[in-house]
Amino acid sequence: MKKIDNIEDINKILNNSEEIEENSISSNIKGCKAGFKVTDEILELDKLKSKVFKFVTYKKRTSNEIRKKFENENQDMLEEIIEYFKAQNYINEEEYIERSINEFIALKSLSIKEITYKLVQKGVDRNLLDKYVCNNKEKLLEFEINSTKKLIVKNKGKKELEDIKKYLYQKGYMSESISIAIDEIDET
Repeated sequence: MKKIDNIEDINKILNNSEEIEENSISSNIKGCKAGFKVTDEILELDKLKSKVFKFVTYKKRTSNEIRKKFENENQDMLEEIIEYFKAQNYINEEEYIERSINEFIALKSLSIKEITYKLVQKGVDRNLLDKYVCNNKEKLLEFEINSTKKLIVKNKGKKELEDIKKYLYQKGYMSESISIAIDEIDET
């Protein structure tokens, strides 16, 4: 092994591959180890992995969103990349569901049915979504009642109560949420 005295010696080793044995195969790409052959497939995989990484780090995504975005790419490679990012926790459907529902609760007046519909459209696994809804039923029911109250109060002067009820049923609000909201509004 050659003694390294300064930065120029390091650059010579990295750029000229002085440490590589003569009979080993090397790539023409800087920084590759001796005996490692970079193929077009590896370059394509790396390029696709970079694209997917940018896509999932910009905003949390579901596996289905990634598949739709990259539908013209090599699907075998894409599945391999999705599994890799799941293992690295860049793609986590359970966290996606929880974060999305918390955003809906903070920003919008929606029924539980509307929330689940929106998430299913995003490609969320229906079983994971149903599990989350069951585990957080009280929180979601309270949110739906508060959303119902907001919509009733907002439309009370403009529409008859029966028309408001019909509208809420069409939006997916449960009849018990509507009844509780009307009772609570009448009490105040």
